[in-house]
Amino acid sequence: MYKYFISILLIIISVDGFSQEKEKSDVKKDSVTYKTGYGLRLGLDISKPIKSMLDDSYSGFEITGDYRITKNWYAAAELGYEEENTIEDFTNSTAKGSYIRLGANYNAYENWLDMNNEIFVGFRYGFSIFDNTVNSYTPNTGNTYFTANQIDTPFTDTGLTAHWAELQLGLKAETLKNLFIGFSFSYKVGISIDNPENFKTLFAPGFNRVYANNVGFGFNYTISYLIPFVNK
Repeated sequence: MYKYFISILLIIISVDGFSQEKEKSDVKKDSVTYKTGYGLRLGLDISKPIKSMLDDSYSGFEITGDYRITKNWYAAAELGYEEENTIEDFTNSTAKGSYIRLGANYNAYENWLDMNNEIFVGFRYGFSIFDNTVNSYTPNTGNTYFTANQIDTPFTDTGLTAHWAELQLGLKAETLKNLFIGFSFSYKVGISIDNPENFKTLFAPGFNRVYANNVGFGFNYTISYLIPFVNK
């Protein structure tokens, strides 16, 4: 009887020991942490060079950059130059100049393991300084029988400025190690946009086409590379 009791006790102790070892192993596996790079990410908006090749009335480029501050927050900026010729019913004008947008992105995507992708909401303050040239215009007399003659003498207003706020929605995906492809849409609200004398600004660099109530929209498609300074 004692012999059987001792055998059963040894079996229980062996099983319990095996279970404890397995739990320790599982704890070690579960405690593995995955680190991602924190650093400066620089890129180029390739939609602007493509648009420049397809549309003779436009030329421009944009450099993008962001720096990861915390797990979800990034300081972000865009710097660029644009020139666009806009033709309306009574005017033909060209705006050209430089711009900068400063702000932050919040990454709302919860990455798995060591993934480093983003679905972000961004906020920007934008500023541009530009020249506007009215190439030609036709005075609108409101008379359908006797139309006014087109005036082809151009005149230019320099040093015009635009200030605006914008909301961005977009994503960035790491396709190769530290190489990202992304795109975003933006809704812009003009704070202050200068107009040429006796004309309304139709296009402001960085803001794009100026619609009614000084509202605008934007889109970009970027390729960027992360320069990691530290892994966390």
